[in-house]
Amino acid sequence: MNVVSHGIDIVECHRIADLLSKHPDRFLDRVLTPKERERADKLHSPIPHISGRFAAKEAILKVLGTGWRGGIAWTDIEITNDEMGAPLVELSGMCSQIADDRGIVRILLSISHTDTVATASALGLGER
Repeated sequence: MNVVSHGIDIVECHRIADLLSKHPDRFLDRVLTPKERERADKLHSPIPHISGRFAAKEAILKVLGTGWRGGIAWTDIEITNDEMGAPLVELSGMCSQIADDRGIVRILLSISHTDTVATASALGLGER
């Protein structure tokens, strides 16, 4: 496999907290898939986790080279975890189509956060 592209993003957790305080359901429904929201709902302190998911999705869009453009939805990117806790990326909709067009067959993702900031780094991998 070879690296096709890289994306990185950082988010201040207070910005996500502000959005959640103003538009909780609208924001969560727009940004998180039902599976992602279910996991966040179980957490005692979900803001850093949600901020990490937000940063991860931004980093993945940088991997795709698109930014937000017509037809892309936040929920076209779903981030789950494997049995060891490592993040896994599943693309659907327009994001999946763009990845296919760019020859990206897998996205590796790393997410880190504190109570104040969240960051994510993503690598788009293609076949040799």
